[in-house]
Amino acid sequence: MNHQASAGPIHSGSHGHASRVTVRQRRAFSALAGVSVLAGLQSASQYFAHLFDYQPALGNQLGHLYAPWSILQWSFQWSDQYPDALMRAGSVGLVVSAAGLLSVAVAKAVAGNTAKAHLSLHGSARWAMQSDIEIAGLLPRSAGVLQTLFTGLSDVILGRQRKGRAQPAGVYVGGWQDPSGRFHYLRHNGPEHVLTYAPTRSGKGVGLVIPTLLSWPHSAVITDLKGELWALTAGWRQQHAKTKVLRFEPAANNGGVCWNPLEEIRLGTEHEVGDVQNLVTLIVDPDGKGMNSHWQKTAFALLNGVILHALYKARNDAEQASLPSVDAMLSNPDRDIGELWMEMVTYEHTDGQNHRVVGSAARDMLDRPDEEAGSVLSTAKSYLSLYRDPVVAQNISRCDFKVRDLMHRNVAASLYIVTQPNDKARLRPLVRILVNMIVRLLADRMEFKDGKSVAHYKHRLLMMLDEFPSLGKLEILQESLAFLAGYGIKCYLICQDINQLKSREAGYGPDESITSNCHVQNAFPPNRIETAEHLSRLTGQTTIVKEQITVSGKRTAGLLGQVSRSLQEVQRPLLTPDECLRMQGPRKNSDGEIEQAGDMVIYVAGYPAIYGKQALYFKDPVFAARAAVPTPMTSDRFIEPVQVEHIIRL
Repeated sequence: MNHQASAGPIHSGSHGHASRVTVRQRRAFSALAGVSVLAGLQSASQYFAHLFDYQPALGNQLGHLYAPWSILQWSFQWSDQYPDALMRAGSVGLVVSAAGLLSVAVAKAVAGNTAKAHLSLHGSARWAMQSDIEIAGLLPRSAGVLQTLFTGLSDVILGRQRKGRAQPAGVYVGGWQDPSGRFHYLRHNGPEHVLTYAPTRSGKGVGLVIPTLLSWPHSAVITDLKGELWALTAGWRQQHAKTKVLRFEPAANNGGVCWNPLEEIRLGTEHEVGDVQNLVTLIVDPDGKGMNSHWQKTAFALLNGVILHALYKARNDAEQASLPSVDAMLSNPDRDIGELWMEMVTYEHTDGQNHRVVGSAARDMLDRPDEEAGSVLSTAKSYLSLYRDPVVAQNISRCDFKVRDLMHRNVAASLYIVTQPNDKARLRPLVRILVNMIVRLLADRMEFKDGKSVAHYKHRLLMMLDEFPSLGKLEILQESLAFLAGYGIKCYLICQDINQLKSREAGYGPDESITSNCHVQNAFPPNRIETAEHLSRLTGQTTIVKEQITVSGKRTAGLLGQVSRSLQEVQRPLLTPDECLRMQGPRKNSDGEIEQAGDMVIYVAGYPAIYGKQALYFKDPVFAARAAVPTPMTSDRFIEPVQVEHIIRL
């Protein structure tokens, strides 16, 4: 009859082979053999001294205790005078050493013939301990006992006072409960990026986003659906973190800031054409799927020329160009469109010369058949329809801040990009433009000194992008994650599940590189098996020891005939997809409000996975007090608005 029992996941790996003595055991046996030899020498020395009644002439200085090698010295000095005594002492020492060495040999033989499990044969994954979390940089390192005693003694001598253990800094990536039940916040302050998998209403806001925004002292860009983050964190960030708080809500007139994408074009420099092309790419490809149709490509060429023409004309006329003004230029009912093409071909943009890109775009339209030209024009105007909304047009008609203000001003800035759920889909092209320009304009150059890169910015920037896959495929974000950290930009990306990220239609595809460039990944209990399988693979494979018991003999016998046990190593995921799906989620009341934190998993590249606990900001009195700071009634500004009429008079 066979009985099988599993010993459960084994978390400590070892090296060697089953049924063989390990390296550690060999070292221990060698040490015991040395001890046996020393014991024999000590016994011989003590016995020889006993024969002579511990005479002072033997040279002892510690009462009746002699050094183990004393017998060797005495044998060299008195071998002719006391051969019998030395022989008797040597026999005693030899017996003691032989007994010790025989015991070591027996122990080594038993160890060599005993089956041992290879705890890393099929995998060495294990859950992180406190030392692992400290080395990974998510907890401050605790001092050792000797270091603590030495530091305390030196403080007493020098009269110094310490405030306690150093507090961690950085963004919040979760929590961890140690074996004693004490809860620790896990924070990451390195330049690397963070990726979070969190289904809707799983507690990512109360556990990760809000605590981070209520403690991050540098600049930040926050995508804020419904304006909840503005309401809970802008007050503290303005009053106590001393940052400018900018609320950009394109579809509302509520005292927010205005931002004009065309003001970010570096007109008159070598970058102007590239800046316009990057902008137009986002306009004609609002979902990030690529320009695949003929009409998209021709509209792209047309809008490049029209926008450059509008910028130069506005500068020469002391006006401000904007996307609504570009749309008005293409849709002017009082002017034939052919007149615009002729103006673009003949206009003196700079130094009395016509701009080559502008003139080429207009010439292309003049050379097209009327039907094709009309289709190209209507396609281009369709991409500008968003900016016919008078509220949106007003909010992008001027600049109350520039993108470079986020990192290069004397004071840090917090930009909240607020989109209400009803406006989320139609405002996506504009939000994509803003995020794209932030990445391109702030990661444009790097400076070096003494063989090292030096910061050319005044403030670090945290890009807290919640539901970032909903912005569509942003190639610039995927491509730049690998080097953004070198420019002082840290991305905190949040998605619902791995499918949302790897979707061919709306995401970055199965070959995405977002996960590859995020040093820290954390996850709440997932809802989809694909995400659970991904997290299981991230956690790794472990080796468990399965004990098999074989019983022979009759059950009614007084003693069983024979019981044999054998150990077998078996591979197992440290966290199976089923266990991942059944992780304890946050406990909620009847109103859907979270009352008790659930479990989560945190992965740091190169370190064991952490089985953590969610954090709840409203359970922490410090965070609760910070969230209660009154919300600013109006947004701050870096550039005070100027009346357009005044500009025209100038």
